[in-house]
Amino acid sequence: MPDSESNLVSSHVDVINGTSVLSETKISDEKGSVEKRAVTRIGKNGYPDSIYINAAKIFQGIRTEKSTGRILLRYGDTSESPVVAFKDEHSRRVSYELAFNALKYQDLLEEMLLDSKVYPCYSIPDELTSLLVVMLYDLQDRKFEKRKVFAEEELVAEVQEIGHYLYRYKTKLAAALARCRIKYDALSIEYFVPESISKREQRTSALPVCFWINTFKISLEDVIRDLEMNGFTKVESVSDFDHYTYAVDQHCHDVLVFPSSLREELLNLDLFADCKLLLQDKSRSLAVHSAHALLGEGGDIIMAHRGSHLTIAHMSVLTNDSTSRIFVCGVESSAKEELMNSFIHMGCKNIWLLHEDFTELQPTDPRLEKAKVILLLPQCSELGAGNPMELILSEHRDAELLRDLFQGFVSEDKLRILAERQLNELLHALKFNKVQAIVYCTCSVYPEENELVVKKALESGVEGDKVRPYRLIPSIFSTCSDSEPSTEMFFKMEPSEISSGCFLAVLEREKKVTAKDILASAAAKALLDGIVEEKPKEEVKKPKVKQRRRKVAASDSKPKAAKLLHRQTGANVKAEVPVSKAASKIQEKHVCPVCPTKAGSDTPQKTVQGKKAASNIQRKSVHRTKAASNVSTSKAASNVSTSKAASNVSTSKAASNVSTSEAASNAQQKNVPRTDSPVELKKSVNPD
Repeated sequence: MPDSESNLVSSHVDVINGTSVLSETKISDEKGSVEKRAVTRIGKNGYPDSIYINAAKIFQGIRTEKSTGRILLRYGDTSESPVVAFKDEHSRRVSYELAFNALKYQDLLEEMLLDSKVYPCYSIPDELTSLLVVMLYDLQDRKFEKRKVFAEEELVAEVQEIGHYLYRYKTKLAAALARCRIKYDALSIEYFVPESISKREQRTSALPVCFWINTFKISLEDVIRDLEMNGFTKVESVSDFDHYTYAVDQHCHDVLVFPSSLREELLNLDLFADCKLLLQDKSRSLAVHSAHALLGEGGDIIMAHRGSHLTIAHMSVLTNDSTSRIFVCGVESSAKEELMNSFIHMGCKNIWLLHEDFTELQPTDPRLEKAKVILLLPQCSELGAGNPMELILSEHRDAELLRDLFQGFVSEDKLRILAERQLNELLHALKFNKVQAIVYCTCSVYPEENELVVKKALESGVEGDKVRPYRLIPSIFSTCSDSEPSTEMFFKMEPSEISSGCFLAVLEREKKVTAKDILASAAAKALLDGIVEEKPKEEVKKPKVKQRRRKVAASDSKPKAAKLLHRQTGANVKAEVPVSKAASKIQEKHVCPVCPTKAGSDTPQKTVQGKKAASNIQRKSVHRTKAASNVSTSKAASNVSTSKAASNVSTSKAASNVSTSEAASNAQQKNVPRTDSPVELKKSVNPD
């Protein structure tokens, strides 16, 4: 196993041992903000040469392949994936957006180059055709204005050459664009965007934006106060939005929702600049809340994918009041320092970064001994996300997903590859014996990546026979108003104008169910309403059980008395009969219940054998102990009320016999308490 010290990095250690890191992070953040503003300002007049180069490399890998008869431009060899190096996160974002825009307008841009006779150009090799198309899109987006070059910009010879070449033919290119618009009766170039992409972008532009609250830095009450000071009004739901309004999300209590039109304006507020509110797709907030709800006190969480640093930070914020640790898999060494700085700036302290991919981790890894929950956010088609481009960028997803986004669907081969990878990761998660729950979440609209993956994993049985198997349980969001919980207990949100798409499955190990749990569950579901619980009887039995125990204890403390009782009563066990039989024998022999000793002397031994034993016990003074007193003759015979029987005997012997018989019969009907019956007497006196 690799050395844990070299592969396990804790941001908490950095906070304690390196306070300078935090100050450096603040300086770096301020510098990043300046760079962001600078890039934005330059973007209106063009971009640095490095952005054009990176955008061309991305476009080369995602461009639409034409059939042989429709090939218009030659793009050179695309067999190898180009290596792209970004200066910073903002440069990466701009490069992706520029490449995707070139993809959306690829047909128009190619037609402009051919119609204007700008292409082919023999001085430009085929390997630079992607750069030519990307820079042409930017030129028309700037209304064919000349690009400014700043002194601090690092120049690239190929970018400079193609830039000068396009600007030299700007008039011909503008004329070619005008002819295309006339030909297709297009009021703007948006007409040339495929309808599927156009509808998606319209939905994305109308979709409310979600921000989660970083309670490390600010409370919900303070956020609301600050928003009100900035002129915002709280409403109940997104249907009540009216420009400067916001609502608390109905699924996640720490997520605020705003109208999409306020996105750029919100990002300029101090709340967002200081990482007090963080913009992120709602599906990720649903995932971390689901995982947190399953986490016990002191348990750790494994995040199987690096994903967005915002998702990791959100998980850290939710576990702030516990001792839980968050283990993040698949973090490259080159990205650790940047991530650490981000987490420290946001106030996160319980995050541990692992360089191993999730499937490389051993289920018996001692570092993960206390892990109780695994959060799986696998790479998927992302077509259900509210803003797929944003998700691809924030989670460092494969650039080829941009091609799927443009097409509006995923090819069967690509879908099969994604589903196999997702299943392998979920199967690996099932092998962690000490883990109690797994949360599986995607932004896919395909069952092949959602329900089918989960079902195949549950049917595999990879967790083994010795471990309790997993089962699906309802999500904590299943009862919310805008979601319809399915019979299979999957949580789904379909993409719409007010919500991004999300699929969520929660797997939990089966628990050992006791009889008490079954009764409690049935009572909670009102299934025992027709059954009367005999609580008074239980209350009567309990103290008597205790009393019998005390008697047994007393007999144990006096072994001589117990042995005596055993000798005297052991031979008469068979002679003991129910109360009704004893009373019947008394009636037949005209025995007076008031004088049991006398009756015993006048009655044959076979009939009154039980009475003799009782009178012998009385003569032996067994009443000196508690155990012996329970078997005294007066009690043994007191199944029939003595006082009543005696008063009835005063009239006549026959009447006495009748009274005795009736009293005995009544005693039998009334279920004389168990401790007075001969059987119970036997048990209490002779516990063996």
